[in-house]
Amino acid sequence: MAELFQILFSEVNLTLTIFLILLLIYWILTMISGIDFDLDMDVDIDTDLDIDTDLATDGANMDFQDVSNAELTKEQVVGKRIQPLKWWQILLVYFNFVGLPFMFTFTCFIFIWWFSTVLLTALTSSYSNFFGFVILLAVFIPALFLTKIFTTPFKSFFRNLNKDGDAAKDFVGRKGVLLSSISGEKMGNAEVHIDGDSLSVYVKSLNGEPLAYQEKILIIKQSADRNYFLVQSYQD
Repeated sequence: MAELFQILFSEVNLTLTIFLILLLIYWILTMISGIDFDLDMDVDIDTDLDIDTDLATDGANMDFQDVSNAELTKEQVVGKRIQPLKWWQILLVYFNFVGLPFMFTFTCFIFIWWFSTVLLTALTSSYSNFFGFVILLAVFIPALFLTKIFTTPFKSFFRNLNKDGDAAKDFVGRKGVLLSSISGEKMGNAEVHIDGDSLSVYVKSLNGEPLAYQEKILIIKQSADRNYFLVQSYQD
């Protein structure tokens, strides 16, 4: 037991071990108290294919959790578009950091990286020398591929859930408020209240007409790829 403790908290493994402990605390707090640690980001979604993950300064507020749950298909990444995804965005999509809840994929990655490093440094007795740090860095890329392999089967499961983990709700016919201005092919997000819950969804103007921030909207239908909803202005 003492030897295991020494390996886990050695110079090489200390950082990943602490990081993994913090992630475990995060998940325990989330499961017990339902605490949701959201980060606000400014996101602008604007492509000819209906979706893009370029960060912009247009003032569209989306929860980080919403962004992390956005489903980008292979066709949307490699198909025809006005603005290609940046290299780091393609990496996030490829390794399932987009298309699955970000914290789920991130936790899997850290665990696989940590487990691989601990195992290899223990087998080679290099957990407290320079060679152990070489192993730590060398395992990083293989850990990403292992994460992709492990998390891919979960994509179909999470695709059928909303961000709160419940069965998908029927948004068509619901009223909401825009959280960003939209027009033409530009997408944004809107706040919709269903059964006492406040939910954020991706939306696009039904006829391409400009709709302003905080304008009341009515959800008309869902897109064919189920990634967003088409809306129009609504007056009480």
